[in-house]
Amino acid sequence: MKNLIYLSALFMSIFMFTSCEKDDTVADHDHDHDHELLGCTDPEATNYNSVANVDDGSCVYGDIEGCMDMNALNYDQYATIDDGSCILVPSTYMFERDGMTSVSFGGQTCRLQMAKDIYDVMNNENGASVPEFLNMFDNGMGFDFMYSCGKNIGSKTAASSSASSTVKSQFDDMFTVLVEQVYPNWTSNASIGVAGQITTSGGSTYQVDGKGLEIDQAFIKGLMGAMVVDQMTNNYLTPTKLDGDGTTNDVALIEAGDNYTDMEHYWDEAFGYLYGYNNEHVGGSDNNANGPAEGTGVLVNKYLKKLNDTSHPGIANTIYDAFIMGRTAIIAQDYDLRDAQASIIKVNVDKIIAQKAYDYLVGGAATISSGAPREDAFHGLSEGYGFVLSLQFTDLLSNSEVNSMLDQMMEGDGFWTISADDLNSMASTIQMVAGL
Repeated sequence: MKNLIYLSALFMSIFMFTSCEKDDTVADHDHDHDHELLGCTDPEATNYNSVANVDDGSCVYGDIEGCMDMNALNYDQYATIDDGSCILVPSTYMFERDGMTSVSFGGQTCRLQMAKDIYDVMNNENGASVPEFLNMFDNGMGFDFMYSCGKNIGSKTAASSSASSTVKSQFDDMFTVLVEQVYPNWTSNASIGVAGQITTSGGSTYQVDGKGLEIDQAFIKGLMGAMVVDQMTNNYLTPTKLDGDGTTNDVALIEAGDNYTDMEHYWDEAFGYLYGYNNEHVGGSDNNANGPAEGTGVLVNKYLKKLNDTSHPGIANTIYDAFIMGRTAIIAQDYDLRDAQASIIKVNVDKIIAQKAYDYLVGGAATISSGAPREDAFHGLSEGYGFVLSLQFTDLLSNSEVNSMLDQMMEGDGFWTISADDLNSMASTIQMVAGL
């Protein structure tokens, strides 16, 4: 019996020792497997990888041509001869092909100028009739200066949005209200329900409709979203537009007379909606990044500068640098990088619209709460109305949510009776969705 017990114990010891040894072997094997590094392991190869321990069959023998500049987007770590193909990110938005510029956004410059000219006409008593305004807006004709660009604003207003059927008519209606209600009472004192002129406690005068709304401010601030933002981030910077039919970045398909691929041109056109006013902001990095001097523009670039100087320092360079990087990525055919830059632009451009809508609503509420004459709030609230209208062209609020806010602002007697609480409530919603 003792011998039987002894043999059983001996057998169990041998079994456990053998099992442990086997487990250790498996563990060691798994450990080695976790650290396999694929690559060329032949020291004689041009692309020899000194840290690789498993040859992947990629060894190349002889010289390899490619870009050897580590700062280039198309840097080739295996290249031994630089072939002059390096694609470097420039410091300004200046791109050339065969020694000539490949950047073109003349149509955007023309539309931005048209918008400013219509805005200027709206600020003159009896500046134009409704048909004349619509001719300028929809046809690009009837200006003092005859534009030769063949462009117009109306066809690019809410053009890429499902809300276009309602928003375009809102802009058309602004001309009617201006001509039929405001112009006839240009110098008469405005009052509740009656259009005319208001004078602030600081001595400034403005023309408003019967609800206290300045039509020109609603028009130009609303156009920032309905044309500039909508065309820039909802159209030209989208993969759907940029990729087109899959051949839009083929240099071989550049049309006679042009010096850019379709994809390059679409990106340039988006750039032009932000920086193209009078071509003033092309060629100098500081001017490009920081926008126009105060008063030289009336659309989004002007407010980009305002935010950069106040609540969002650095936002101007963030957007400008993303435009440069994205355009360079297109040349390098790195479309993931391109789309990443488009997202940076969109997020920050949306922030411009949201911040100014918030600022003007809060500012109007503060004026009303202060006990100052109510008319002191009308100018800022009119600008706020336009920025709220623009919000539907960002990723922050929908068409129905925006129209609900606009209706609330114009409910009853409009700015004559709206409460500070209502304004602050709308501002809080904007602040929340935009993360301000």
